[in-house]
Amino acid sequence: MKTKPKIELELSPIDQFWEIAGWVALVLLIGLAILSYFQLPETIPTHFNFKGEADDFGRKETIFILPALGAIVFIGMTILNRYPHIFNYSVEITKENAQRQYTLATRLIRYLKFSVLLVFAIITFVTFKVATGALTEIGTWSILVVIFLLVFPSIFFALKLKKSK
Repeated sequence: MKTKPKIELELSPIDQFWEIAGWVALVLLIGLAILSYFQLPETIPTHFNFKGEADDFGRKETIFILPALGAIVFIGMTILNRYPHIFNYSVEITKENAQRQYTLATRLIRYLKFSVLLVFAIITFVTFKVATGALTEIGTWSILVVIFLLVFPSIFFALKLKKSK
């Protein structure tokens, strides 16, 4: 097994944007949970079925599960992003292509950090709205948002990584 080159990556403006956007999304998610907590009833929806209807309920403190999970995911992905040479790639990593492959891979991680937190913030917001009676269900649009924010960009980056051998 060949060792992948370890190189120092400089953040481009787009990488800086996604890094900052991730931090903003984390603060938004945590702030949203804290602010909504004080307006929630004692019991809130904790799960929604495929129709978007609440089908399980729990204590209002569960509003903090997604922010806690989001913070763990964010920190884990931030640490992981410092070591692009340990990632799995669809092409062999050489000194010639390491810079490009590592840049694309770390950019994908930055984008996914932001997107996961944004999806968690949307779920937290919708949970708040359903719990307070402003909405009756989350609607099928939520599945489309997840596909748009997480699935399509992942496919795009995977194809781009494979293309830029």
